[in-house]
Amino acid sequence: MESGGERHRMMRGQKDYYEILRVPRDATSEEIKRAYRRLARECHPDVNPGDASAETRFKDVAAAYEVLSDPQKRSRYDRFGAAGGRGGFSDFDFGGFGDLFESFFGGMGRGARVEVEERGADLQHDLEITLAEAASGVPRMISVSRMRACSMCEGSGAKAGSRPMTCPICHGAGEVRHTSSGVFGMHFATVSTCEKCRGRGAVESDPCPNCYGTGRERRSEQITVQVPKGIESGMILRLRGEGDAGLHGAPAGDLHVNVEVADDPFFERRGTELICEAPVAFTTAALGGTITVPSLSGVSEVRIPAGSQSGTVFRLRSKGMPDMRSGRCGDQHVVIRVVVPTHLTGEQRRLLEKLAQAGGDHVGDGERRFLDRLKEALGG
Repeated sequence: MESGGERHRMMRGQKDYYEILRVPRDATSEEIKRAYRRLARECHPDVNPGDASAETRFKDVAAAYEVLSDPQKRSRYDRFGAAGGRGGFSDFDFGGFGDLFESFFGGMGRGARVEVEERGADLQHDLEITLAEAASGVPRMISVSRMRACSMCEGSGAKAGSRPMTCPICHGAGEVRHTSSGVFGMHFATVSTCEKCRGRGAVESDPCPNCYGTGRERRSEQITVQVPKGIESGMILRLRGEGDAGLHGAPAGDLHVNVEVADDPFFERRGTELICEAPVAFTTAALGGTITVPSLSGVSEVRIPAGSQSGTVFRLRSKGMPDMRSGRCGDQHVVIRVVVPTHLTGEQRRLLEKLAQAGGDHVGDGERRFLDRLKEALGG
């Protein structure tokens, strides 16, 4: 019966990555890593001067490890072969592998590549914005204190002119084997990442005096944050790669910006809806007219029908907040509050008294119902 790898070779004519690394198809990630390191040292061109095929073998080993060390790529390869998955594996870049093995063999190059990456820490920053900024979406500049690549050694951790040397603890392997004795005379071996070189296989012989070999320094930098339209309090913006830089060239962490929308003096927000109160003169409510109210776009006019009561709500369509997904705006709701004058001139008082005498302050059936309920409550 044919195995999955044999079917791949017959169908696509590709080299089998498991055979290249000399591991079974059910090999663990640790077994794949150990096989890769062993074969890469054996096939490295620096170890095989004059052997034209060494570079080819080295690239085959590197390509096989690139795929089989990644769970997602390995799964696609197991199903579809070397050309499987979206985009396949044909665009694999071999450029960085020379840097890795220069750390094993004492070369200079551009510095050792991190075998066991120590990703930079994620950072948090609080950002307060106005309701108008949340509605329009604006770029905001913030200041962040974070670890960045050392300005003196450019992140290598080495003093200018120095050469990395093989780690004296793991002797270039990047990992350390520990053996312990168990019951019945049995021995157990465990493998862990070398703490001295952190898996790189090399250490700096002369560390950078500015960062003490860490390759990082703390700096305060300005970052532009694009606030999306319609954002609400409590939402978090994630800026990938804007956190602390990783050790020895490892990926940087992320910056999480916690957004808080400040209370607005005019509006109460409920999702995409805005609510505001507007004072209306007694005469305007009685006779009708037009009032001006604030809106996110400036000001808007609201037509008040004659006889409008305090608490009446008027709707201004599409004058609310935009929805973050659709971009559609909600409505603005204007609640009117009829203002009763507290200081009257003699003429105003005379006119109001005349209105009262003419029955103009009578509220009609509503008043009668109220008086009837009041009599019932008092036992009348």
